[in-house]
Parts: sequence; C-alpha cells; structure tokens
Amino acid sequence: RIERKMIVRKYKETDCRETAALFYETVHNVNRRDYSRRQCEAWAPEKRNLTAWNERFLRHFSFVAVEDGKIIGFGDIDDDGYLDRLFVHKDHQRRGAASALCRELENAASFVRITTHASITARPFFEKRGYRVLKEQQAERDGVLLTNYLMEKVPTSPLSEKDGIAASK
Repeated sequence: RIERKMIVRKYKETDCRETAALFYETVHNVNRRDYSRRQCEAWAPEKRNLTAWNERFLRHFSFVAVEDGKIIGFGDIDDDGYLDRLFVHKDHQRRGAASALCRELENAASFVRITTHASITARPFFEKRGYRVLKEQQAERDGVLLTNYLMEKVPTSPLSEKDGIAASK
C-alpha cells in the first residue's frame, strides 16, 4: 500500500471548478444517504454560478486539502466565525481530510464562537469536534426543504488553557 501525503493550503481562484465538481459529487453520493434525490438536486444542482461560488471563497478564510495534485476536500469560514462549507470527496471519506480542514478553519482567526448549518450527514462529525446543536431547522433550496442543524462551538483559547493550568498548580 502506497502512503499518500495530504496537504492543506489556502484556496486559489484556479480551484473554483474543481471544488464545485467535488461539491456536486459529494452531495449526490455521500449526502444521498440522508437526503432524497430531489433534495440533493436542489442543494447541489449540476449547473452552478461559478463566479458567485468563487467570490464566496475569496471573501472567506478558505482552504483545500490536496493529495496527489487533486483537491480531495475544501472548507471556508467567514469573518464572523460562520463555517460555511466543509466537503470531502466521496472517495476520501474518513481519512482525516475533514478534520485537517476543520482545524485550519477553526484556527483561521480568533473566533469567540463558531457556528455552522450542518447537514444530517455532517452532524456526527461536528459533534465529535465539540459542536453542539442549537436547533434543528428546515432550509429551503429551490422550493425544496432540507433538514439541517444550527450548531455552535465556543473555542477554548490557548491563553485561557495556560492560565487554567498555572492557576491549578
């Protein structure tokens, strides 16, 4: 078995088409376990406005996970700590890419709290990372309702951890 090395780097404009294709494939294959075909089509239509897709990445802290020159995952978080997107290619699930990306996103800035709208599929991943469900909700996409969860995480600051250790001695 060949050991592959994954790297996480900042998103570049040239990553736009590849991330859009990965998003489509992931939703229609991985998320399909938890959502109907109609819901997946509304959530990730085949045709996407690539200009708007790219502009959102450029406005946010955005990262891609790359292995063997191919993007295997991506994620972005805005200035307010809203983790907007986190997706990993269907053939690279459960290999650490989502965790590596999420770590970069959570550390991108000094967020007081991080929120996300997690899919049914992603909820267990976020719960394992310390996020808690604030509420279940229905998001509307192209006239179709999709269940997701408003989740939040209050990051612990390295400074307060050190202070806590020092204070406990």
